[in-house]
Parts: sequence; structure tokens; C-alpha cells
Amino acid sequence: MAHRLLVRRIWTFSTKDIRCLRASTAATISSSSSSHFTSLQSAASRVSFLAPSRSLPRSLPHRGVSFNVQDHEDFTDRVINSDLPVLVDFHAQWCGPCKILGPRLEKAIAKQKGRVAMAKVDIDDHTDLAIEYGVSAVPTVIAIRGGDVIDHFVGIKDDDELDSFVSKVIGQ
Repeated sequence: MAHRLLVRRIWTFSTKDIRCLRASTAATISSSSSSHFTSLQSAASRVSFLAPSRSLPRSLPHRGVSFNVQDHEDFTDRVINSDLPVLVDFHAQWCGPCKILGPRLEKAIAKQKGRVAMAKVDIDDHTDLAIEYGVSAVPTVIAIRGGDVIDHFVGIKDDDELDSFVSKVIGQ
């Protein structure tokens, strides 16, 4: 627990420093010599890997079997038009059971070694998708293959139930 808190403090400190460094770099452009600017620019490039990425470009394929849906177009491209069956996890940041189910579901999907994918949809950010698929409670997991809903469940499940649900979706 203490380790996580320390990492969180370092991460927060690092991202704030990057923002300040970028702001000071911009100010330096207009008020300083080019050699001083070069040293600040190299410092910014050294710590830029610490900055959290906002979103991956769509041209890059997702590495894992789990991804966050960015918008309706992304949902259509990566879920509806997917060759694999996709489990869509409708969740919310404020939902306690969602925070428990998410990692369990990812673990069950990882066991399938690429035969099924998982899309995560935050209902607060994508209310239109939640309404379109009739989500009235979270967590809701909907299995989609070829654009068609093939199965779903609402609520939390234990690991064995999740494994059998994922296996059933792959086997259909």
C-alpha cells in the first residue's frame, strides 16, 4: 500500500514538472539564448516519456485484447466490424462492482489467448452507446459477434462463471 502511494506521488510530481517544464520552455523561446533553450529542450525530451498519453492514434493496432472505446466511430470499427467476438464492458468510474469485475474479466479474456477481445465503455462518457444497447445498470457485459448481440449479463460474477461465459461466447 505504501509503495503504491509513493508511486502515485512520484507520478503526480513528474507530470506536474513536465507541464511546468513545457511552460518554461515556451517562455524561454522568447526571452533566452538558443543554447539555454537547447538544454531545456533536451531536458523536456528526457522526461517526456513520463507524460500520460491521452489516447492512441487509431492507425496503431491495440496490443492487447482489451481497449477503451473512444467514440461511436471507434466502437463501430473495433467492436461491430471485429473478426473476433468482443465482450463489451459497460462500466462507470464511480461504480464499485465495476472496479471488481473489470480486472476479473480481463483475466478471463487473457486466458483465451487472443480468441476474444474486450471493449471498455464508460457510460458517463458514452451515454449514447449505453442507451443504444439498453444498459440500465452497471456493470453490464454484452457479447457481440459480427455486429450481433449474442449474450449478456448484469452484475458481478465469480471467476469460474466468467470463464464459462467467455468460453461459451467463443464456442457459439
